[in-house]
Amino acid sequence: MSTEPPETTENTEPVTPGAATEGGAPGAGGDDGDGGAGAPSPEGQEGDGGSAAQSSEEQPSEEQPSEGQSSEGQLSEAEAELAAQRVERERIARRKAEKQGPVESGTKLSGKAADLLAAVRAVESGAKPVATAFSEPEPPRRPAAELVRRPQPVVADVPVGPAPETVESVRRVLTEGGAPEALAPQVAEALGEGAADQLRADPWQLLRVAGVRPEQADGFARALLGAECGPDDERRGRAVTVWLLEQAAVAGHTALEMPTLTTALAQRGVPDADTAVQNTLAEGEALVFQDALDEPGTPAPRGDDEAEEDDERPVRVLVGLERYALAEESLADGLARLINSAPKQDGSAEEWERAATAAGSAADLIRAVASHGLVLHTGGQASLAEPAALVHAARALGLRAWAATHTPAGRGRFSALLSGSGGPGAPARPESAPGVATVAGLLSGAEGPGRDADGAFDLDLLVLLDAPQLDVETAALLTESLPDGARLVLAGDPAVLWSAGPGRVFADLLAARICPQIASRRPDPGPLGELVSGIGIGELNQVEAPGKEVVIVPVRDAGEAVHRTVQLVADSVPRAIGIPAEETQVITPGHGGAAGTRVLNAALKERLNPGPGRFGGFDPGDRVAYSPAPGRMVPGQVVKADAEGLHLSCAGEAVVVPKERVEQSVRHGWALTAHQAAGARWPAVVVVLPGDAAQTLNRPWVYTAFSRADRHLSVVHGVEKALPRAVAEVLAKPRTTRLPVLLGTQLPTPS
Repeated sequence: MSTEPPETTENTEPVTPGAATEGGAPGAGGDDGDGGAGAPSPEGQEGDGGSAAQSSEEQPSEEQPSEGQSSEGQLSEAEAELAAQRVERERIARRKAEKQGPVESGTKLSGKAADLLAAVRAVESGAKPVATAFSEPEPPRRPAAELVRRPQPVVADVPVGPAPETVESVRRVLTEGGAPEALAPQVAEALGEGAADQLRADPWQLLRVAGVRPEQADGFARALLGAECGPDDERRGRAVTVWLLEQAAVAGHTALEMPTLTTALAQRGVPDADTAVQNTLAEGEALVFQDALDEPGTPAPRGDDEAEEDDERPVRVLVGLERYALAEESLADGLARLINSAPKQDGSAEEWERAATAAGSAADLIRAVASHGLVLHTGGQASLAEPAALVHAARALGLRAWAATHTPAGRGRFSALLSGSGGPGAPARPESAPGVATVAGLLSGAEGPGRDADGAFDLDLLVLLDAPQLDVETAALLTESLPDGARLVLAGDPAVLWSAGPGRVFADLLAARICPQIASRRPDPGPLGELVSGIGIGELNQVEAPGKEVVIVPVRDAGEAVHRTVQLVADSVPRAIGIPAEETQVITPGHGGAAGTRVLNAALKERLNPGPGRFGGFDPGDRVAYSPAPGRMVPGQVVKADAEGLHLSCAGEAVVVPKERVEQSVRHGWALTAHQAAGARWPAVVVVLPGDAAQTLNRPWVYTAFSRADRHLSVVHGVEKALPRAVAEVLAKPRTTRLPVLLGTQLPTPS
């Protein structure tokens, strides 16, 4: 791997790796983050959510229609998924009981009202981070799910927008307080019936609207309350506490330690942080937990009650929102149920042993699954052959075996592997083999085996791929949906970015060591595999790339980075590598900045598919990223537009986006962030590292971005020594979760 010398000509070709840079290799960083999260700070840092915030999908700057029924009166994919999740949460709640939002243009606004509306728009558009109270923002909330293929079997009430009279009454209160009246629908949806009275009684409830910050809510409260408004107002303390917990969830935490929370409250001008937290707990707006810590040197309990009372074991006090507390506890219950119960009798030990005909770690995986309800499998792209061998073996034994991926692209790739028409590096195909579904399709019922009379999945074995992308809520829904006696295999590469949503399920389970862990012994092949493997252990090595598999293109500034990126995608890679522009993906640290996705997408459109953008900024042939639900993305292409809306082709399926939702859910997709790209692969990838990304680089981001390439990787390199430093020293920032402690109370301590 080597650098390409700076060139001024238009027709520069990727050079064959030769002389290495001082750092030895390319790198990445940025606005996308590593999936970790930081602690609250007075002013959050915009950047990537190495934990979970900033690379989230850019939303439109103006109208944001509410989720309603589709134009044909049927449930849309997003609605069906939300409905399915509501049904599952109700089921989870019953089980635990047995055991003991459109923003209008606002062009006439000025002053603080205009500032407030601009702040909300900035968050919705992705221009500003939601989790500004934390040191790392959040990535796109969740990977995309497959589009609906058949009518949804889930029957549930579709949420409707707020009543017009409610919106109008809220609008009057907003106007009185100097806030943009265009926020009325969002406030009405957040607060529900009686929203105007609630808002007048507690103006800080305005913080329920995404993008509104405490200082903006303070201005609104002063206008409504006058002299009654003050920083020590109990209502303000409660609202800011809940707001901070919500920002923590956006940054990947399922709870916050009490000292961290009180420090953040003090930084937000709450004079008595402890009282504010206690008031919030008293009102039931948050929950408090005391988790015992097993620290070195701590004496073990001696057995008799009196002696145990004398033993003072260290504890940590955590505060969290109920929805994540419920999800994490339900996940722990479900995992303990799988681990503690014997798998369904579906073959003798001899039959399983005969099924383990594969060599090496694939046979180890099959043997582990034979006698355990939960198994973890780790490895890179080449290791996908081992879960495929497991699925084949299980089906040969008569098991109802299914695999699930987070994206349609991943589904197509694993389907090709199962059918024997391709290896891990084969291109994804839109069709899927029987027994492969997306996670969203599985939960909604649009894909998968369906559910039995008890509401559980009608299967015996579920293999979930790309497990690091699994957030705690989705993991809880999946685990609680598995029937007794079923087997669950979580497979993935632990070096990639963590989930976009709260939690670090796969990492927590690996660290807990409560079930068999099978590490693949299949290395990813070729120069790209060698490069990525080194990054995974903190080494940015030179690699020999005789076929131009890895090329470094040094740049001096962001303007040159954009120019060279367009040149690589449109000219150099197709000519020198033989990979067309439509099969090349650009990955950059974040949406904003001089070389973010916005700027790069504009430049690439101008070169690859110029047009006036007559369909809401899009033209036929435009490459797009479609978000069917908040935080989920699937790549596609614009086909046409008509009275029905914008017609897309996504993962081989036709999608029609109603015209009122185009701004909200469609954006150009020649350039993505690493979090958006996670779970997918392309024949060629161009990773752009502008100089302003140097401070946000970390090993998981670099690993994820570089490992998206199957055949060729070009790195537009402007961060100099920051790249090898990030790979060697900057790990994922920690997330605060309770899953390890919850599992420890239900399972024996690992030896």
